[in-house]
Amino acid sequence: MRLSTKYMGLELKNPLVPSSSPLTENLDKIKILEDNGASAVVLFSIFEEQLAQEDKSLEYFMDYGTESYAESLSFFPEAHEFRSRPDEYLDNVRKIKEGVEIPVIASLNGATPGGWMDYARRLEEAGADGLELNIHYLPVDFNETSADVEKRYTDIVSWVKNHVSIPVAVKIGSRFSSLPSVAKSLEGVGADALVMFNRFYHPDIDLEKLETRRNIQLSSAREIRLPMRWISILRGNVNMSYAASGGVHSAQDVLKLVMCGADVTMMTSALMAHGPELLKTIEKDLIVWMDENEYQSIDQMKGSMSLIHSPAPQTLVRDNYMRTLLEFQAKNKF
Repeated sequence: MRLSTKYMGLELKNPLVPSSSPLTENLDKIKILEDNGASAVVLFSIFEEQLAQEDKSLEYFMDYGTESYAESLSFFPEAHEFRSRPDEYLDNVRKIKEGVEIPVIASLNGATPGGWMDYARRLEEAGADGLELNIHYLPVDFNETSADVEKRYTDIVSWVKNHVSIPVAVKIGSRFSSLPSVAKSLEGVGADALVMFNRFYHPDIDLEKLETRRNIQLSSAREIRLPMRWISILRGNVNMSYAASGGVHSAQDVLKLVMCGADVTMMTSALMAHGPELLKTIEKDLIVWMDENEYQSIDQMKGSMSLIHSPAPQTLVRDNYMRTLLEFQAKNKF
């Protein structure tokens, strides 16, 4: 009870939620996560490309700009390269839901409004307790405005919310011209939660072969500062649940994010590096810290360091930049 939290209406025993990854792709792996203390899981994503490869509008967006970048086409997988077909994914959701007691959140990864969104209803019918829309979109059309990009997000979320009854979280990137405005717009079309933030895997260049190559790096703990800052700004100003994603490696990371206003903290890299047993360690460390600091519950600390409760809110905005530079200069005697 002390560690319990509520995330988009779901009652969870603690804030530790493994996010969408190969660790959450089948029942056996998820049972191990559950046994080690996971309070819910976000399933391995099913991708728009799997559901709408024949859709002409999708084909346009996938191909846009590739004539200028010869290696770009190799970044999109062929149909046979995906781990499962859509019907197999639904069967997997049913099997996982029947095999575990914790909430199961399905994950849809896409970027273009289209028929693939109808798959959300089928995920609900398969037993998913919630849905995470991972809107993974990189604008490359020079004629597309920021307003166009934001409308793409709200159109997708609005359609899905009008066709399912389970809660819907939206996983977004951090690079909007006005993130608070985007959050308010998503709240306006019914989003139940924001997952902050999506990690974009940027391509690298192989200097020997002179070609673009994929490059994946696991997160580090210092990456929590970005979701910390924005969750603390939005908490209490935009009425949604918040999930922090990226850089959660320890109980200290969880505590900081919860104090800023996160309802749950999502993990992948740390679990891939240290194994599912890390969940037990973090849970134990949370209880020890709470005992030592006389906290009775997660709810007691949730949002206590957010912008609306901060005695010095300027430290979250421009003042942070100025003071950081001045303190660094003084410390290093420049």
